[in-house]
Amino acid sequence: MRFDDRVTGNLRTYAPRARKIHVEIDPSEVHKNVEVDVPLMGDLKTVLTDLIPMVDECDHEAWLAQIAGWRAETDERSIMYWPDDGKLYAAHAIRDIWQATQGDAIVVTGVGQHQMWTAQYYRFEQPYRLITSGGAGTMGFGLPAALGAWFAHKERDIWLIDGDGSFQMTQAELSTLVQEGANIKIAIMNNHFLGMVRQWQEFFFDKRYAATPMTSPDFVKLADAHGIPGLRVESPSEVVAAVKFAEQTPGPVLLEFVVEKEESVYPMVPTGADLDQMIRRPVKPSAASS
Repeated sequence: MRFDDRVTGNLRTYAPRARKIHVEIDPSEVHKNVEVDVPLMGDLKTVLTDLIPMVDECDHEAWLAQIAGWRAETDERSIMYWPDDGKLYAAHAIRDIWQATQGDAIVVTGVGQHQMWTAQYYRFEQPYRLITSGGAGTMGFGLPAALGAWFAHKERDIWLIDGDGSFQMTQAELSTLVQEGANIKIAIMNNHFLGMVRQWQEFFFDKRYAATPMTSPDFVKLADAHGIPGLRVESPSEVVAAVKFAEQTPGPVLLEFVVEKEESVYPMVPTGADLDQMIRRPVKPSAASS
């Protein structure tokens, strides 16, 4: 990772008791954001291969239990928060894709809220199943990367989970998809916004939305123009059938999920704040308390 502010929060309070070892191939990155104790220059694979034999085995049971507790808390907050109001949330759709594929698909994402929801709600229980550009911010990464995944593993389920903004950056690659006969299932989470930026404008700029509302093409018609079967999903009751349709249809399929416009990703850390000041998803009030 690159010690960006999404990871560190306030630099003055970032990991003050930790000894920081930075493995880096580019010398200009060392000490750029965070002063480290031990800089190690070289390719990560080579450095770790040399270091691992020197490290004593340790019992991490307590730390793994702490992580499991955080994961359980996140799941509980998420499940409790999803209102049964007939509206479609991206998390619903992604969780249903996970269930339909039994967690065995190779999942590719673009960049934005959908990228983080995928990491949270598609249960990756096997290695090498998520292809994403991380924090590089490469909108449009999804469709070309899904094609690359298909070329490498034509025998596997390949799902692209993308956002309406990110997908439009490279949507012309649908022609390549058809030309190559790529068996890729596309799930577009369409909230008609550049969602991650919109979320910041909502939280910190009193919903003064500027350059974030999105005008999108009719994605189902766009798929049809390429000869790709497509469905639009607008309610939770339609999700399972749509995902099954995609799974059972040979070749590429495009599903457009028209999701809630102002749903947000949690947790998040305001710019310059300490990590322990992160904003968590609010817990939905119980029937008794309401």
